[in-house]
Amino acid sequence: MPSDAHTSFRWWRAGDLDGFFGLFVDNLIQLILIVVLCGNVLQMPGDLVFGRILPGVAVSLLVGNGFYAWQARRLALATGQAQVTALPYGVNTVSLFAHVLFVMKPVLEQSHDAELAWRVGLAACLGSGVIELAGAFLAGWVKRITPRAALLATLAGIAITFIAMDFCFRIFAQPLVGLLPLAVILLQYIGRLRLPFDVPAGLVAVVLGTGLAWGLGRMDATALNAAFALNPQWPALYLGDLLEATFSNYLLQFLPVIVPMGLFNLIGSLQNLESAEAAGDRFGVRSSLAMNGVGTIAAACCGSVFPTTIYIGHPGWKKMGAGAGYSVANGVAITLLCLLGLVGWVAALVPVEAGAAILLWIGITIAAQAFQATPADHAPAVVVGFFPALAGWGLLMLESGLRAAGANVETVGLTALTQQLPIGGLIALERGFIFTSMIWSALTVCLIEARYRAAAYWALAAAAISATGLMHGYAIAGGAIVNAYGPATTWPFVAGYAAMAAAFWMGGWRAPCKKSGVQI
Repeated sequence: MPSDAHTSFRWWRAGDLDGFFGLFVDNLIQLILIVVLCGNVLQMPGDLVFGRILPGVAVSLLVGNGFYAWQARRLALATGQAQVTALPYGVNTVSLFAHVLFVMKPVLEQSHDAELAWRVGLAACLGSGVIELAGAFLAGWVKRITPRAALLATLAGIAITFIAMDFCFRIFAQPLVGLLPLAVILLQYIGRLRLPFDVPAGLVAVVLGTGLAWGLGRMDATALNAAFALNPQWPALYLGDLLEATFSNYLLQFLPVIVPMGLFNLIGSLQNLESAEAAGDRFGVRSSLAMNGVGTIAAACCGSVFPTTIYIGHPGWKKMGAGAGYSVANGVAITLLCLLGLVGWVAALVPVEAGAAILLWIGITIAAQAFQATPADHAPAVVVGFFPALAGWGLLMLESGLRAAGANVETVGLTALTQQLPIGGLIALERGFIFTSMIWSALTVCLIEARYRAAAYWALAAAAISATGLMHGYAIAGGAIVNAYGPATTWPFVAGYAAMAAAFWMGGWRAPCKKSGVQI
């Protein structure tokens, strides 16, 4: 250990305040989604949402944020780095929607029993955690054989679409509230201008945005007063409910949702670890992913139905100067909100637009990193990796617009939609887009480096995953686009990828494989 390791590490750094506000706003949005979806979509009573689910979320976030802060301290002491940024952590947004819409809602429609829907949600959360924990022991191998561009391109695509674009739209929907906080963030983090008295830009942005929103009459004082009601809740163990649902027929029924969600969480967390390493913080793969699974299992045991994950955004927090303290502060703040019943009150006090500039910056940073932290000639592979995420975001926009009009893909019909856009291709590319993005980027890197046979292996991997339906498989049922498993619907992709593999393999006969770069 370097002699100055203990003196160089500090639990709180100036950038931790900015990091805290950004991660807190992101986590707060997830909590608001939980309250809205569980209350409005699942018709769950308040004592179930505020008395069981949110305290369970608090346990998982406090445990996870605490671990990743300790992990950052451990790395700092081992390497002597003055600044090591803890991995961001929170509720997985994709799994949140999947568990609500494709697990608990069908149970509720079949049984009309919100309590049963909650218990099945616990089992789904446990299943996801077990997959994440088990996958931690294989993820290191995946990381070794996968080019960095393939891991970072997926995150960059998600950052541009699901993060940056969403918050960019929020800013431009409320320009009087959102543009001035954005200017503050850009001045400090792109213009590198220090604010007076070294006040963190994130704090200034949130205070400015909140003040402008209230001053312009955009906020509701009545709603704020109504939302303030202390209702302390304590987490509890729900092992009996969890085991009852785990060994029921419902778990088998919803494995087609639980398994891909667990795998997506695992691959997404692995990509975030690569992103952190590219930014300068090399955390242990096995321990990081294992804790991710443990946090999700803890959530299920304590009443939460929502898996947790290592968040996208580490490079942005690191550029802000955040260390370990922002993670601890986020875990404590979210825990207090959940246990005191104040989630609604904070949402009524601070507009999302006040923190949107911070999260827009995070999206920009992650997208830029995919190009900056990879060889310049791998840039085409990064661009290729964007396409599946763009398809995922485009389909989300399409479905949201149709729902707002009281329609859906099934009622409008694929034939009618095909007249405006190749809807079949859009949906197929969106299904399992995390896998598709990584594989396509990886085989593109192999082609750039003239490793044609390695590219063939990646194409064969795409064929194998497509045969399971985890990539490209879909069906239209009940007004929604759902996963379709097995080769019955994906055989054209299986055949197409196999043909690509054959073409790449034959290319290997015409040119010797280079020995540089990542091998497979």
